[in-house]
Amino acid sequence: MYDFAIVGGGIIGTTLAYKIKEIFPDCKIILIEKEKELAFHQTGHNSGVIHSGIYYPPNSLKAKLAIYGSFLMKEFCKNYGIPLKILGKLIIANSEKELVILKKIYERGLKNGVEGIRIINKEEIKEMEPNINAIRAIYVPGVGITDFKKVVEKVAHLFKNLGGEVYLSTLLKGIRREKNYLILETNKGDIKTHFLITCAGLHSDRVAKMSEKNIFFKIIPFRGEYYKTNKKELISHLIYPVPDLRYPFLGVHITKNLNGEIEIGPNAVLSFSREGYKWHQFNFKDLFEVFNYSGFWRLASKNWVTGVKELLKTLSKKIFLREVKKILPDIKMEELEKGRSGIRAQCVSLDGKLLDDFLFIISKNVIHVCNAPSPAATASFAISEKISEIVKKLKFL
Repeated sequence: MYDFAIVGGGIIGTTLAYKIKEIFPDCKIILIEKEKELAFHQTGHNSGVIHSGIYYPPNSLKAKLAIYGSFLMKEFCKNYGIPLKILGKLIIANSEKELVILKKIYERGLKNGVEGIRIINKEEIKEMEPNINAIRAIYVPGVGITDFKKVVEKVAHLFKNLGGEVYLSTLLKGIRREKNYLILETNKGDIKTHFLITCAGLHSDRVAKMSEKNIFFKIIPFRGEYYKTNKKELISHLIYPVPDLRYPFLGVHITKNLNGEIEIGPNAVLSFSREGYKWHQFNFKDLFEVFNYSGFWRLASKNWVTGVKELLKTLSKKIFLREVKKILPDIKMEELEKGRSGIRAQCVSLDGKLLDDFLFIISKNVIHVCNAPSPAATASFAISEKISEIVKKLKFL
C-alpha cells in the first residue's frame, strides 16, 4: 500500500514525485513509467529551451508557471551541475501585420513580468544577428537551453535517495476504486495507493478515462519535424518568428543545442501514431480515435488551410526552405539535412478548439495532468509546486 502513486516518468511526473516526497517525507511514494527509461517521450524529444513566459495570456497558468518555473529550472541546473547556457532570444517581425502581433506579445510580456525585455530596431538586430532578416524584434535576454533528460535523471536520483520508488516497464491498464484507496492494475500486478496523480502525456486522456466519466477532450498528436545545419556561426541567440496567436505553436524557429548545433523547425502535422516519431509510423487505434472524434473534424474544418501548409513543409524540403529563408535569407538547400522529430500531446475539445492552457482534472483522491505541452518542461518545477498545494488541501479535507 502506497500513500501516493504517480503515473508517468516524464519531467512533470518525476519532479512531482520528488516534490511530494520532500513535502511528505514519511509517506510511501511510487513513480511508475511504462517505458524502460524515464523521459522517453515528450521530455526526451524536447528542444531543451527554457522559455520565458512572454507569449501567454496574463493570469493564465502557462504565464504564471512558465515564469516561475524558468527561475526554478535555472536554479536547479546551477545547483546540481546540469548543463545550462543563457543565450537570449529574438522574436522577429517582417511585416506591418507582424508588427501588430509583436506589440501584443511585448505587452503580454510586460504584464507577465518577463524581465529585461525590450523592442529593438533593424540596426540593433543586424548588430546582434548579422544573418537574420527582420525589421523589428523583441529581445528576451533570460531565455536559455539545457538538457531536460539530464534534469529528469538527477531529480529521479534525488527522489530515490529520499526513499521514493521508481518502477520502469510498468504499464497502467486500469484503475479501480475501493472505499478509501485505489487499485492500479498494471502489467506487473496490482498497486494499491491512497492518492493517485497521473502525468501520462501522450496518453493522458486515456488514463483520465480510467477514473473519470466526463472527459471533454481528446489528445491529438502533432508531430514536429526539424532540420539541422552544421553552420554553427549562423546565429548567436535563439531566433523565433512572430507566431500565429490563434494556435499554441510557435512557428518554424532557429535554436541551438548545448553542443552549438543549430536546429530549424518544427512544423506541426497530424501524427498517425501517438508515438510516431517518423512520418511513416502508423497506429490503427490512434488514428481511428482521431478520425472518430467530432472535435478533430471541427478543428480541421476551421483550420484546413493552415493544416495543408504545415503538411507541405513535411512533404517538400523546398517549401520548408522557403519558410526558413524569410528569417535566414542566405541559407541554402544543401546546408539543411533532416534532423530529429518530436510529438506534441495537444488537447482538443469537443467543439474543435486547441486547449491553450495547462489542464488539471481533480477529484477526491485523484489528479490528472491532462494538457501539458510546451512550456511544460520549463514550468515543471512550478507545476509540481502547484499540484503539491492542491494535494495538501485534498489530503487534509
